[in-house]
Amino acid sequence: MINQWFPNFDLEKWQIATYETVYMMVIGIALTFIFGILIGLLLFLTSKKQMWENRFIHWIVAAFVNVFRSIPFIILIILLLPFTKVLMGTILGKNAALPALALGAIPFYARLVEIAFREVNRGVVEAAQSMGAGPLRIMFRVYLPEAMPALISGITVTTIALIGYIAMAGAIGAGGLGDLAYQEGFMRSNPDVTVVATITILIIVFIVQAIGDGLTKWIDKR
Repeated sequence: MINQWFPNFDLEKWQIATYETVYMMVIGIALTFIFGILIGLLLFLTSKKQMWENRFIHWIVAAFVNVFRSIPFIILIILLLPFTKVLMGTILGKNAALPALALGAIPFYARLVEIAFREVNRGVVEAAQSMGAGPLRIMFRVYLPEAMPALISGITVTTIALIGYIAMAGAIGAGGLGDLAYQEGFMRSNPDVTVVATITILIIVFIVQAIGDGLTKWIDKR
């Protein structure tokens, strides 16, 4: 039955492409979560009336976030090819896609992190300050715990956006399901391969969304 519906489907190629997509997603989102929180936190704390208010540093960080958020991902990959060659030693394959994936997703998530911190109840922060808590204590005991549900929701949205980036990166030789759909499906006129790759990407997205929603509900005690 499956051979009749998907006559050009190759299980081994599908397994490799799925592994490559999940690999790029996991590494990319780990880098995005770490650096996105650091940059988003710096963006928030150096803004007006915050603990580390500094207009110059805030302007530099905001410029980085705004510039890299504004560049379409497919163009960003091309612009970063020399940097990728130096950093990874190649411009092809799943590892070569990681710098562009990280630089495409980190600014997006950093802005969501900044928004999450701005939504923290100011009264809770002032109460901690009145009890003598220092900046680091307020950061780790107030801002991060209070903003955690929004941070998890943000990383879920960013992961789904990242899966879209991975599919685009696959079209220029990064591997993964996007590459399978383009090379084996489109270029060889095998629409059934494209359908299988698309369904697999949708399943990955649904799983990510379900895990993100579950974690958010579990953490959010309000």
